[in-house]
Amino acid sequence: MQSKKPYLLPYPLTCSSDRVQDGVSMELVNEYIRKHESRMRRYDYLENLYRGFHDIYKQPEKPRWKPDNRLAVNFPRYITETFLGYAYGIPIKKNHPDDAINTSLAEFEANNEITDHEYELFRAVCIYGHAWEYFYQDEEARTKMTVCTPKELFVVYDDTMRHRALFAVRYGYRAEDSMHSGERFGEILTSQSTDFFEGSAKTESADNPYGYIPCVEYRMNDDRIGIYEEVSGLVEAYNHAIGEKANDVDAFAEAYLAVLGSELDEDGVRRIRDNRLINLYGTDDAKEVIVQFLQKPTADTTQENLLDRLENLIYQISMVANISDEAFGSNSSGTSLAYKLQAMSNFALGFDRKIEKSLRKRYKIFCSLSTNVSDKDAWKEIEIATSRNLPKNLLEEAQTAQNLSGIVSQATQLSVLSVVKDVAAEMEKIESEQEKQREDTVVNRMFGGADGQQDVLEEPGDGES
Repeated sequence: MQSKKPYLLPYPLTCSSDRVQDGVSMELVNEYIRKHESRMRRYDYLENLYRGFHDIYKQPEKPRWKPDNRLAVNFPRYITETFLGYAYGIPIKKNHPDDAINTSLAEFEANNEITDHEYELFRAVCIYGHAWEYFYQDEEARTKMTVCTPKELFVVYDDTMRHRALFAVRYGYRAEDSMHSGERFGEILTSQSTDFFEGSAKTESADNPYGYIPCVEYRMNDDRIGIYEEVSGLVEAYNHAIGEKANDVDAFAEAYLAVLGSELDEDGVRRIRDNRLINLYGTDDAKEVIVQFLQKPTADTTQENLLDRLENLIYQISMVANISDEAFGSNSSGTSLAYKLQAMSNFALGFDRKIEKSLRKRYKIFCSLSTNVSDKDAWKEIEIATSRNLPKNLLEEAQTAQNLSGIVSQATQLSVLSVVKDVAAEMEKIESEQEKQREDTVVNRMFGGADGQQDVLEEPGDGES
C-alpha cells in the first residue's frame, strides 16, 4: 500500500554565498546532492503517472478466488499531450530587427533542431513542474543545447533577496555493467568553470566560455507544480473506481449457485469456493429444494456517477479541455470554441510568461559568445511570439482581413490569416508580384494595341500624296 504522505515540492535549494567564496567544495556538493535526492520520490511518481505505471498496480493482491482487475486510465499523458499540442503545437517564433543576427539565430536553432528540442523541454516541464536547458560547445565550436530533467541537474541559489545562482550540479551513477558500477559522477557548473568529479573527488576542470552558469530553468509556475500533479489523487481514485466496477462485472458473470434444502456430498462442498457454490440443507421434501443463482445488489448507478464526477473534476482542476468529448465539437462557432478553451488559454498564457523569461536567458547565453553574434546585448531586442494551435476557418479569416482594409496596415491584415506563416516574407512576395505586374503593363502599353496586337507602322503607299 502506498503512503498517503504528501511529496515535498521542489522549493529552491539555497545556501550562504560565504560558503562558496573559496570555490565549491565536494563536501558542499555532496551535502546538496543528498538534499536533492530526498525529492527524487516525487519526480519518480510524476514520471510513472505519465508513463501509465500508476499506484493501482502496487496495491495488495486480493485473494485468488476474488476478481482483481487493475485498470489505469492515463489521464496524465492525455492532459500533457493535449495542452502541448494546443499551446505549442505551432513553434514559437523569434525575430530580431537585424538581419545578420536573425541569420545567426536561425542557424543556431537549426543546429539544435529547435522544434523537437522545445517540445521535449516543455513536456518535461509539464511532467515535473520544471526542467533545465544545458549548454555546451561541440567539436565544431557550435553552441548546442540539451534537455536535462530535474532528476539529473539542480541549481543552488544564495539566500538573499536576489536569489542569485551560485552553482549547478549535473550528476548520475555508473551503470551496473561498468567498471565502477554505481559510482557517482558529474559536473560542478559555475560562471567561471566546469569541474568534473568521480565519486567524492574532483578530476579535472575546464573554462566556462559563456560567463554565465550554462543552464536555464524552465518552470510551469513559481511553485514548480506539474500540469497534472494537482489531479493525481483524482486519477488514482478514478483508477480504483473503474477497477472495482470491472471486478463487479466479473463477479456478476460468475454468480454463486445456491442449493437450498438438499445436502450435497462432501466432494462437492469441498470445492464450494472455487466453484462458487452455496449449499444449505435440512429437508427431505424435494418440493422445498431450491436451486438458484445468487445476485448481489448492484451499485452501477452510484459507480457511474462517481466516475463521471471524477472525470469532470480532473479536466476542470487541470484546466485542460477534454477535446475528445462529443459535446466539445457540437458547436463549431469561433466564439463558442473560445469559451470552451478559455481556461486552457489562460493557463497557456501564464506558462508563456515563464517561457519568455527563460528564453531570454537562453539567448543571453547564446549572445555572450562573439563567435555567435557581434553584439552581446542583441538578446534584448529579440521578439518572441507564441500562437495557439486552433481549428482554422479560412473563409472567416479572409473576410476579417478584407474588412480591415483601410483601417490597419497590410502587415496587420496578413497576420490575421493562418496560412501566412511569415508576414514579412509574404509582403515581399506581394511587392514582387505587384512590381512584375507593373512591368508587364508598361511593356503592353509600349508594344501592344488596344486589342492586344502589336501595332504595324506602315510606310506611305505609291498612290499617297
